[in-house]
Amino acid sequence: MYRVITILMFLSVISCEDDKKKEPGKLSAQQIVDSSITVCGGDLYKTSEIAFGFRNKTYILEGKQGERIQKRLTVNDSAIVTDIVQNQNFKRFINDSLVSVVDSMATKYSNSINSVHYFAYLPFGLNDPAVNKELLEEVRIKEKDYYKVKVTFEQENGGVDYEDVYLYWFNKQTFKPDYLAYEFLTDGGGMRFREAYNERLVNGIRFVDYKNYKTVDRSIAINKIDSLFVANRLELLSKIELKNIEIIPGNYN
Repeated sequence: MYRVITILMFLSVISCEDDKKKEPGKLSAQQIVDSSITVCGGDLYKTSEIAFGFRNKTYILEGKQGERIQKRLTVNDSAIVTDIVQNQNFKRFINDSLVSVVDSMATKYSNSINSVHYFAYLPFGLNDPAVNKELLEEVRIKEKDYYKVKVTFEQENGGVDYEDVYLYWFNKQTFKPDYLAYEFLTDGGGMRFREAYNERLVNGIRFVDYKNYKTVDRSIAINKIDSLFVANRLELLSKIELKNIEIIPGNYN
């Protein structure tokens, strides 16, 4: 009941500037994202420590003085490798000893760690300062109606992949992001479409796994990728599965 009341508060508090940008009676992209974050975890994203397994590595989100610290642990027969991203800086420890990493590899590792954490906590990251949101047309997928929101990034604070374009499909009844897609430029570029499944609530935070699809026809615009999914014209590339999720609530200081 608390979350329902909070969502209604989000929908009722509308700035005059936001009113001018949307049609009367129609939700804005910002309202949709705010409601989605509230439904999926709200402030728990900010106040919880989170750990999960992904592809034989452990990812940890910790808090220190209000700052988020991202970690990745890799365990092998002879060592524990701990990678830490904090304040856009990268550090690597092997068995608790700090080791030197060349800048090019530090950037690569940082981007990889940030990407895994980013997708794991969606839709939370959609209110980051560098994010631009635009409401597109409403669509119907598998007999359900969706708000379709386009996300782009400012160059400042938008990361090395700030030119990438993302799309999110928010269920009109639940406000949960059931689908997402993105167009990337690195490694020759391409597009991906992800379908959420295996939804579960862990200590109040929503987590999902994804079926990860790729396009066969690279000429189609990213805005039309949902039509390919509906027509079964996407190829399943992989599955994104989170394991052993643990939440420690209220542990930020």
